Amino acid sequence: MIDSAEDVRALHRSLSNWGRWGDRDQLGTLHWITPEKRIAAARLVRSGRPVSCSRALPTEPAADNDHPATHQMLGTAPDGWGGDAFRVASHGYAVSHIDALCHIFHEGRLYNGYPIERVTTHGALELGIDALRDGIVSRGVLLDIPAQRGTPWLEAGDAILPEDLEQAEAAAGLWVEAGDIVFVRTGRWPLRGAHGPWNPRERLAGLQASCLPWLFERRIAALGSDGVSDVVPSQVDGFSLPIHSVAIVAMGLHLLDNLDFEALATACRAEGRWEFQLVIAPLILARGTASPVNPIALF
Repeated sequence: MIDSAEDVRALHRSLSNWGRWGDRDQLGTLHWITPEKRIAAARLVRSGRPVSCSRALPTEPAADNDHPATHQMLGTAPDGWGGDAFRVASHGYAVSHIDALCHIFHEGRLYNGYPIERVTTHGALELGIDALRDGIVSRGVLLDIPAQRGTPWLEAGDAILPEDLEQAEAAAGLWVEAGDIVFVRTGRWPLRGAHGPWNPRERLAGLQASCLPWLFERRIAALGSDGVSDVVPSQVDGFSLPIHSVAIVAMGLHLLDNLDFEALATACRAEGRWEFQLVIAPLILARGTASPVNPIALF
C-alpha cells in the first residue's frame, strides 16, 4: 500500500517517462499508440454501434458542481434564427474533460522536466491541450469494478487496488496492453441518482496510489474514470491526488475525468465484449490546460 508522501515521491522517480520520447516531447504516453494499434482498433468495429462516454454539460449548481457551465441563448424565434453561447470551466468534478499535461505541478516541474513557469497568464507555453489536435484513436477497454464486486456502484471513498483491476480485466476476458485507453467504472452516477449529489472533494471512489506501477508497467496510453481516477480521501498523507500527480507529471499520462460509463457498460454487456475502438477529439484550445470532451466508443 502506498500511504506516505515519500512513497509517492519515490514513484515520481521510478515511474518517470521524462526524456523517453525526447527533450521536447508534448504527448507523453500517447506515443504508445502506434499506427498498427490504430488499425487494430478499427478492426474492433463490427456491429457499428456508437456510444457516448460523456455527461451533458452540467449547467445546474450542485454540491459536485460549484462552477456550472452557463448557456446563453443569442437567437430564438423572434430573432429569426437559433443561436447560443456556452462558458465552461473544464476542470473540477462535474464536466467530462481531458487534462492536458500542463495541468499538474510537482516540485517546480511539469511533465518531462519543463519548468512550471511555462504555464503563464497567457496560457500554457508547453504541454497545452492543443498538442492533441489530431485526436486520440486506439483500443478502449472498460474495467467495471462494481460489476466485478457484484454491486451496482462503489461507495464514495472506496479505494480500487491493483488486484481489483486485474480481477476486472480477467472477468472481461482481455489483457490490458501497450497503447490501450483504460476506462475504470466506479458507478458514480447511479450512486448520485440514488442518493443525490455530495461533495466529491470529501469522498469519491477511485484508484489508490498503489495502482500507479500497474498503469506504468502496462504502458497504457490514457486513463479515464467516472470520477477523477484518484480515490478521495487519497489514503496518502501529504498528497491529495497522487494518481494525478504521478500519472500526469512523471508518466505523461493524460487523464479523463467525470466521464459517464453507464451506457458503455450496457453496450459492453449487450455486445459481449469490453473492448472497442475509442475516438477522442479534444477541442483545439491554444495553450489550454484541459478540454471538455465526448469520447465515442465504437463496437
